[in-house]
Amino acid sequence: MIKIYHNNRCSKSRNGLALLEESGKPFEVVKYLDNVPSASELKSIINLLNIKPIELVRKNEAIWKEKFKNKTLSDAEIIAAMVEYPKLIERPIVINGNKATIGRPTELISSIL
Repeated sequence: MIKIYHNNRCSKSRNGLALLEESGKPFEVVKYLDNVPSASELKSIINLLNIKPIELVRKNEAIWKEKFKNKTLSDAEIIAAMVEYPKLIERPIVINGNKATIGRPTELISSIL
């Protein structure tokens, strides 16, 4: 089943959700601010995305700038920061089987459907 990690307050995330709805394929919505992914779940997502943990961080978020910017953090510390402050997680993330993408731009989602 397709899964989207979604934040309804984000226009890109809403666009990604609309694209999935238009596809007609079944999918699950994970409101990750309410149901925060665990560290192991984030590691799995990062592996599927084939990126480094820092690439999943929203570096323009105030929390990042205040608490983490210009610090040398390990991958585990970056993941822990995203678990503690889920607003730091880039969105939307769409997973379809063993494929995943960050829907920025939204068209990237089509490539894994």
